[in-house]
Amino acid sequence: MDRIEPPVPPPTHVAIIMDGNGRWAKLRGLPRVAGHRSGAEAVRRTVEAASELGISYLTLYGFSSENWKRPAGEVHDLMGLLRHYLRAEIAELHENGVRLRIIGERNRLSADIITLIESGEHLTQDNDRLHLTIALSYGGRGEIALAARRLARLVAAGRLSPDDIDENAVASQLLTVDMPDPDLIIRTSGEQRISNFLLWQSAYAELVFVSTYWPDFGKADLQRAIRDFCGRERRYGATVESR
Repeated sequence: MDRIEPPVPPPTHVAIIMDGNGRWAKLRGLPRVAGHRSGAEAVRRTVEAASELGISYLTLYGFSSENWKRPAGEVHDLMGLLRHYLRAEIAELHENGVRLRIIGERNRLSADIITLIESGEHLTQDNDRLHLTIALSYGGRGEIALAARRLARLVAAGRLSPDDIDENAVASQLLTVDMPDPDLIIRTSGEQRISNFLLWQSAYAELVFVSTYWPDFGKADLQRAIRDFCGRERRYGATVESR
């Protein structure tokens, strides 16, 4: 009889760079906004799958600080989809025990979107089945610069010595201060770069690049990425003796 191996625990924190909406739409002769709409459905599937698989933290790269450079019409469509998602999904997220939080430069978002974000975060703040973070108007370099400004203000106020600024001090000023660093970062669409996403936090994350365009991403893709992750040996810079 074949031995049945026990299930491998999933990574605590999975982060995903959701890429390929536009190319997915182009292949089908559809406008780019159609790809973004289908991408929103992939978000729903992935959140459900992460919860079912026992992942504690899921962070999705929704809209980068560089994405503001896209054509005005596309940005308008993306903001409209964001409004729709926040209005339609928050109640269900809450019912399913999901805590929602948004990281990024909120001041660049419209007032009504900020209100929807704050309402959703407040409603779900005590949930702990899955911590869902969506990075909006976010850039990793900008986040590190923000942390540096915060530390500089503490030094200027006499509340912190420059000699006490270490990695922990920097991490304490990041937008992800109360979250564990990602164990696994997945990027869809075949591109192999992290595009200014969680630069500080991803120092020892395992990277998995998949060819699937984001609108087609689902539970099976997530499971394959986790199996890949579980087959790796994480050494954090140390040497591990051969077994």
